[in-house]
Amino acid sequence: MKKDSTPLALTHEEVARYSRHLIMPEVGMEGQLKLKAARALCIGVGGLGSPVLLYLAAAGVGTLGLVDFDEVDYSNLHRQIIHGTPDVGRSKLDSAKARINVLNPEVEVVTHEMALSSENALGLFADYDLVVDGTDNFPTRYLVNDACVIGGKPNVYGSIFRFEGQASVFATKDGPCYRCMFPEPPPPGLVPSCAEGGVLGILPGVVGMLQATEAIKLILGVGESLVGRFLLFDALKMRFRELKVRKDPDCPVCGEHPTVTQLIDYEQFCGIAPTATAAATSSTEDADEATVEELKTRLDRHESFLLLDVREPQEFEICRIPGSVLIPLGDLPSRLFELEGRDDMIVHCKSGVRSGKAVKLLREAGYSKARNLKGGILAWINRIDPTLPKY
Repeated sequence: MKKDSTPLALTHEEVARYSRHLIMPEVGMEGQLKLKAARALCIGVGGLGSPVLLYLAAAGVGTLGLVDFDEVDYSNLHRQIIHGTPDVGRSKLDSAKARINVLNPEVEVVTHEMALSSENALGLFADYDLVVDGTDNFPTRYLVNDACVIGGKPNVYGSIFRFEGQASVFATKDGPCYRCMFPEPPPPGLVPSCAEGGVLGILPGVVGMLQATEAIKLILGVGESLVGRFLLFDALKMRFRELKVRKDPDCPVCGEHPTVTQLIDYEQFCGIAPTATAAATSSTEDADEATVEELKTRLDRHESFLLLDVREPQEFEICRIPGSVLIPLGDLPSRLFELEGRDDMIVHCKSGVRSGKAVKLLREAGYSKARNLKGGILAWINRIDPTLPKY
């Protein structure tokens, strides 16, 4: 996509809209024209993408690219403020574009309904000046990082979990990249997702505004950016901490002698594909799965077996399958003695991820008949008892 070579100017309406920018010496007319000419790509239109896109649009960034392939869900609404209740079930891209158009019709919104991959990332990034990472999983974070380094695009990074957030700027010419700080991903399943561990609704607002601020500073070329600094935010303590990050000369992507010069299979790099997928997402290779229909039949027949719930107590309070016994996954190793004589058991969590780990642990401890409930309590709600609330 070629940029329009026509000299930019501000309309009278834009002068009025951005007047508080224009009277700032750090921005002025020149800076506002830089914003108007800029092209920013946001990966993910969720918790982080919402404030990023709203503030970049309000600031007058001329072209915003949006990458997502999901639909708006009720569980999104407590933090993904670019979407509203009427948008539930709607494409996130359509919802976000409509909201941005209302906020600032002068901004061009380009939607990319796709899953970011090694095949499409470099071509996609080439059309933009910088990339804002609003993703929530490690394979995509490493993919975004490597594509930014190889493509020469700054990576405005952010991440959130429960009450804690992180922000930095990676992949600039002389600065470190994400791999300089995190050379290897954590083992699969070690770090829970927000869907598993939760997130304070306002947290992505704080971190997303930090990302938007860094993006605007990069476009304007003003201030001291987070290049070489890793900002940590603790909402419970209302405290910011900062870590220094140095460029690693031996980094395989941005180092002096890079060995990763093209995009790779990032799920495999993060240990979740192809052979580890079952262990990380549903069950071990040798562990059978039970369907919710089978569970319903066994419950109706009053068969003697243990229905073990390995979610957290606060999840158990939201909804539960009748007859289930709660032992959170983190407590399971120290409470195995409570299961003596209960070899026949079906284990479940919210979606099947944590219960898959529990089944692996149980089988290694000698409970050979432990089985994972495929799809977890969400499958139970969808196919057996829709009167229970989803979360």
